[in-house]
This record gives sequence, structure tokens and C-alpha cells, in this order.
Amino acid sequence: MQEIIIDGNSLSLEAVGQVANENYPIRLADSSIAKVKKCREYVDQVIANGDVVYGLTTGFGKFSTVNIATENIAELQLNLIRSHSCSVGPPYDEVTTRAIMLLRIAVLAKGHSGIRLETLQTLIAMLNKGVHPVIPRRGSVGASGDLSPLSHLVLVLIGEGEAIYRGQQYDGATAMQKAGIKPVELAAKEGLALNNGTQVMAAIGTLSLLRAEKLCRQADITAAMSIDALMGTDKAFDPLIHGLRPHPGQLLCAENLSKLMVGSPLRESHINCDNVQDAYSLRCAPQVHGAVRDALSYARKVLEIEINSATDNPLIFPEEGKVISGGNFHGEPLAIAMDTMTLALCELANISERRIEQILNPALSRGLNPFLAKRPGLDSGFMIVQLTAAALISENKVLAHPAVVDSIPTSANQEDHVSMGSVSALKLMQVLKNVSNVIAIELMISAQALDNREYPSSAALEAAKARLRQEVPPLQEDRIMYPDINASIALIEQAEILKAVQDTGLKIH
Repeated sequence: MQEIIIDGNSLSLEAVGQVANENYPIRLADSSIAKVKKCREYVDQVIANGDVVYGLTTGFGKFSTVNIATENIAELQLNLIRSHSCSVGPPYDEVTTRAIMLLRIAVLAKGHSGIRLETLQTLIAMLNKGVHPVIPRRGSVGASGDLSPLSHLVLVLIGEGEAIYRGQQYDGATAMQKAGIKPVELAAKEGLALNNGTQVMAAIGTLSLLRAEKLCRQADITAAMSIDALMGTDKAFDPLIHGLRPHPGQLLCAENLSKLMVGSPLRESHINCDNVQDAYSLRCAPQVHGAVRDALSYARKVLEIEINSATDNPLIFPEEGKVISGGNFHGEPLAIAMDTMTLALCELANISERRIEQILNPALSRGLNPFLAKRPGLDSGFMIVQLTAAALISENKVLAHPAVVDSIPTSANQEDHVSMGSVSALKLMQVLKNVSNVIAIELMISAQALDNREYPSSAALEAAKARLRQEVPPLQEDRIMYPDINASIALIEQAEILKAVQDTGLKIH
């Protein structure tokens, strides 16, 4: 497995996904090793000179005016991590935790944080050997970054806290011992270098974006299945239309829908029918799906900058001989981007559910049985499956309220404006899950509708349906549905439907 080189400047979102999901190993670039050493030498010089510098020789937050004696500087850093480890709730899964660890390493690799090289190499060893700190989800306001959850990460680095190692949970010291890693004794500036930054928010945002981008492509597939099953027209996807309103996402979605329906015998069977235009959830799919894609494109740009940025405080500039206290830790850019992603993804589910209604409602479905029931009345078909989609969408509407517009001042009003970006991140995680579930439900229903038509669909859409049918058989009579729904959700989350389509040779943007 290829190593990913970390230099603090060139990390890609895709590489984050590889390290987090596929356990790619990482290594520090030689250029970063030199920068980290040089920065640390400057920190040691500042302390030796007796200079008063925030976070090095003073307390933190409201205690920034309290000078700390030289003999207490190491204790100051340890107290910082212990006192800030106060997050609550269920922990992040190992994938998210690995992304958090990687992004923290990337920040430190820039060489502006003042950490010792051996401390950074220890954190890298933890990631490569699979020592995953237990990080509770709630406790950050996204102002001085993610202070509390990142402190839980650091606890294990110093042999405290809790960690998962090879599927088992241990106290931090035991996990490190089993992995053959010696815990660190923090030196001056190191606690603050490790827990000050936006890496929890950025990790969630990155992983969510990567999943959302694949989900958008699969939503185009399920939309095309629904449109063909409803004997809809592809005229609304003509490039002449979209060339006059060339939003990038809209153009891509229209192209996808057109390609997905090419060669469909079902489409050809009603080519000369009198249907001029379809309901908005069908013919406006490019405009809605496309707008979602464009919102994700904005978020991608924000995240690409963020994961290669220095977001701790103070930042150290050895070349200039400066230690500067600023506000790069503030999560506002991420909070706005993640709230935007949440809003956009809600719309992906909203329009999907309306296509579900088109299929299940006998007044709209163009000859399909009510709720796709084989024996309407005796069987309910997919009637209540739609209710599940409706419930998920209703929850999304509550979660769509932006967290970033809220601010509760903390630290005796020293931190008088906070981003609440961690709340944005947690909402995004849940909404993304809900939307995946709705798209999976549309997949089941559109496949059943295609099964009920006289003619097959296109090769690409038949491949998508065939992949579903490997896990979920057609509904012949009422049965317990949640195992089928869960199987369909797994296919969507693992991008199996996208893979099935692309295996036919059709490229989906």
C-alpha cells in the first residue's frame, strides 16, 4: 500500500479518505522534518530568553495575563489537556477518528506550531499502528477550534484517556503499550499545539463531502430509474436547454440523465406519446441535483484550503523571529460550508421523495398498481416505506436550521463569538445518513416499478437494478421490509450502484 507523504501543504481530500477508510500509511516529508525542528529550536530560544508569550509562558483564554514560572511550563501543558478533556456523548467511529488524527498531523507538519519532532512522530506512529483515541462527539463550540475533542485525542498520546486498538477498548497507557509506542511527556507549547485547531470539524466535513459526492451520482441513477419507470420524457435533458443556463452541476446532471436513459426499450415504447412535460421532480432533476452539486463544489474548495492550513494559536515564524497570536482556529469558514452542505443535501432527499410519490400514487403513476402492490388492498406494497422516507425528510427539516447563526460567548467573554461548527458537523453527519436512506428507498421503489413495466430499461439502469436484485428480490407479496431497506442502504453507502452502472462502460460524472 502506497505511503502518503505529509508536508502540511499538499494533502488532498481523497488522500484523507484513503487514510481514514483504507488505512493507508503516512510518512512525514523531509522538508517538514526540517521545518518542525527549526520551529522547535526557536520555541526553546524564546523560553530560554524569558520572553512573555501567550501559550508558551502564560495561561490560556481568560488566563492569558497570568505568567507561568519556567519550572511550571510543562505542568501547564499537561493541565491544559486534562482540563479540556470534557466532551460527552458517543465517540466518533474509527474512520472519523483516523481523519481527525491525520489532519492534526498535517497542521503540525507545516512547521509553525512549535511541537517537538519526536512528539509528532509519536502521533504518526499511533495512526499507522491503529491506536485510535476515544473522542466523544459533543463538547466543541468551534471557536478556539475543537479544543475539547482534540484534547481527548492528546490524552492517549500522553498515556491517559481511552483508545481502541485492534477492535478492543483499553486505557490509553495499555493501548500504547500493546502497540509498542512510548507515550509522550509534553513540553512547552505542545499541549496547545495539539488541541488548538479545526481538525474535528474539517475531518467530518471532508469525509461527508466525499460520501455526498458519490451520493449525488447515485441520486442521478435512481432519478433516471424513476423517470423511465414513470414513462417520462428525456426531452428536458436536452443540452440545448441547459446550455442557456450553464450552472456546472446542472450541466453534469442533465448529461448523466440523458446517458443513463439512452437505448431504453421502455423509453422507445412510448417515444411518440402525447406526453410533453413531466412533473417537476422528474424534469427539474438537473436543476435541483445540479444545485446540490454546486453547493458541494463550494464546500470542497473550503475544505481543500482548510486541511492544508495552520489553525492553531499562537503561530510561530522562526524566519521572521515572531510568535503571533491570532484567530485561525475560528471555525466560521467550515461552519458555513457544512451548513450549506446540509441544506443542499436536504433538497436531494426532498425531490427523491416526490419521485417516490409519483410512482406510488395511482393517480400519477401511468398505469402502475397503487403502491406497487401485486394485490392492492390485500397487500400494502410500498405504502409504509414511503412513510419512512417522509419521517427522515421531516427530521432533516429540523436539522437544516444553520448552527453557524448561533453564538454563545465562552471563557468569560474572551471567546465572545463562536462558530458552533462542531454542531454544523454533527448535523451534517445525520442529514447525510438520512438522505442516503431516502435515495436507497427510491432505488427499491424505482426498481420495482421497472419490473412491473412491459419493456426493460437501458443497459445501465438494468445493471443498477440487477445489482439491487442480488440483495433485494422483487416484492411479490407483503413481507417484512426493513431487511430489504437496510440492504439497499448498504449498496448506496458502499457506492455499489454507481459501480454497477460504470461497469457497463458508462461514465457518470
